[in-house]
Amino acid sequence: MAQTPKESDLQREVALAAETLRAGGIVLYPTDTVWGLGCDATNAEAVAKIYALKRSENKKSMLVLCASADMVVRYVDRAPGIAFEVMEMATSPLTLILPGARGLAANLIPDEGTLGVRVPDHAFCQRLLRALGRPIVSTSANRSGEATPAGLQEVAREIVDGADFVVNPRFEGHPTRRASSIIAFGEGGEVKVIRE
Repeated sequence: MAQTPKESDLQREVALAAETLRAGGIVLYPTDTVWGLGCDATNAEAVAKIYALKRSENKKSMLVLCASADMVVRYVDRAPGIAFEVMEMATSPLTLILPGARGLAANLIPDEGTLGVRVPDHAFCQRLLRALGRPIVSTSANRSGEATPAGLQEVAREIVDGADFVVNPRFEGHPTRRASSIIAFGEGGEVKVIRE
């Protein structure tokens, strides 16, 4: 049975990852679902590095993690109230596609101005988001068209090598090892399930 990491080790790992993000680097990190590639979601150069590493320019494959609903509303200004009610009630990882994205790297936002957002139930992610103080890009740690790796050991060598910092797998927690559900919300409260 894996030991629970010490608080001091967790703080050190979060500090190193946050420092990498602030410097415009890419972090390979665990989430509540699968391992992801991340960067500061307000840094267009860092976002471009992730597209290059994934060999994809698909903006819809990129979502952001936020620490809380309060953080979400700073970067999405036209989300209907029902979206936040659904977020509160979710019992498993849920990504919301919300209208009115703003304040983030322009190359992260699709033409229709929406943003995929998730508030992770994951200790490491939460600490990292609070340390950075801004949303973090979260996209699966694979090249476009390849299978999504559930754990770090399944991530391709070129993806690992392309990251500026790889979080120690001791901080993985208890991920679901599958992608989140996705629900899209329109400005008028329209709801569409994209992935269950």
